[in-house]
Amino acid sequence: MTTTNIESKVPIQKIDEAVIRFAGDSGDGMQLTGSEFTSNAALFGNDLATFPDFPAEIRAPAGTLPGVSAFQVRFSSQDVFTPGSQPDVLVAMNPAALKVHLPDLKKGGILIANTAAFEKRLSLQQAGWETNPLEDEAILQGYRVIQVDLNKLTRDTLEDSPLDARARMRCKNFAALGVCFWIYSRDMTSTINGINAKFGKKNPDVAAANIAVLNAGYNYAETVELLDHHLQVEKAKLPPGKYRNIMGNQAVALGLIAAAKLAKLDLFYGTYPITPASDILHHLARHKSEGVITFQAEDEIAAVASAIGASFGGALGVTASSGPGIALKGEALGLAVMTELPLV
Repeated sequence: MTTTNIESKVPIQKIDEAVIRFAGDSGDGMQLTGSEFTSNAALFGNDLATFPDFPAEIRAPAGTLPGVSAFQVRFSSQDVFTPGSQPDVLVAMNPAALKVHLPDLKKGGILIANTAAFEKRLSLQQAGWETNPLEDEAILQGYRVIQVDLNKLTRDTLEDSPLDARARMRCKNFAALGVCFWIYSRDMTSTINGINAKFGKKNPDVAAANIAVLNAGYNYAETVELLDHHLQVEKAKLPPGKYRNIMGNQAVALGLIAAAKLAKLDLFYGTYPITPASDILHHLARHKSEGVITFQAEDEIAAVASAIGASFGGALGVTASSGPGIALKGEALGLAVMTELPLV
C-alpha cells in the first residue's frame, strides 16, 4: 500500500508552531518516530529543534518508569532556538509514558493514548497507577484526549502481511505517526519515500508494513474525524542556501574528524556500545578513509583504557559513553589525569 494522504473534509487552522513529544518503552520506536516527523518537517521547510530523551538505566524492565524513552520535536514557521519545554501533543504508548510525561503536557493540549497498553493491570501497577487513568476524568481534566487502539489498528492492517506477529507489532509506532501527520495536515510523501529508501531493498516486507500502518493511522484519523479541524504550521522564512538535518552525535563525529585533521593527528575512538552514544561509533566507522580508527572494546573500562593508550602513542584518543558507562570509566579517567595524557 503506497498511497499518501486522502483529501480531508476537515478545515485547517494555521498556527505559528507546535511541540510534539512521542513517549513509550525503549522497544516502541519512539526515537525513530520522532526522527521521521523531524525529517518530514525539515523537508517541508519548517525551522525546528529536537530533544531525544533516552532511559538512564541499562535494559530497564519493560513498562516501568525508568524504561520510558521519548523524543520531542518543536517545529515552527519562525526561528526556533530550543526544543521547547511543554508539548502541545503527547503520544503515550503505555501507562509508564503517561505517568512520566503527563505533568509536562500543556493544559488544553492533545493526549494520544494507545488504549491497548492500558488494559493490563500489571502494566498499570508497574507504572504506579492504581486505576486506569484513561477512565479517570479527574486525571485527564483539561486535556483533549484521543484514545486509539494502535495495537488493533496495526494487527488489522497487517493481517495478510508475511511478517510474524512480533515484527508486525513493531510497526505500531507508524500508526501513531500517521495520526500526528493527520492532526498537523502533513504530506506523507517524503516519509514514505524515506521508508522505501531505508528498507525497500533489504527488507521490502518491512517497508510495505510500515507504509501500510502509517497510512492506516492517517486514514483512521480522517475517518473518525479525531478533531474538528486540522492544525497547520507554515514554512519558515529561512535564508536561501543548502541545509542539512544533523543530530548531535553526527556533529560530534564530524567535529572529531576535523579536529584530528587540523591537529595533524590520527583519530582513535575506543568505545563500548551504549545508547545514545553508540551513534558516534556508527558515524566514525564510516570514515576509515580519513584515517579514523574505531575500536569496539569488550567493556567500558577497556574502551577508555584503549583511548588512553592511543593518546600515549601520539594519537587523538577519544571515548564516549552515557549514564552508567561514565561511572564505570571513572577510575581510568583518574589515570588519564594522573599521567597527564590528553583524553577526549
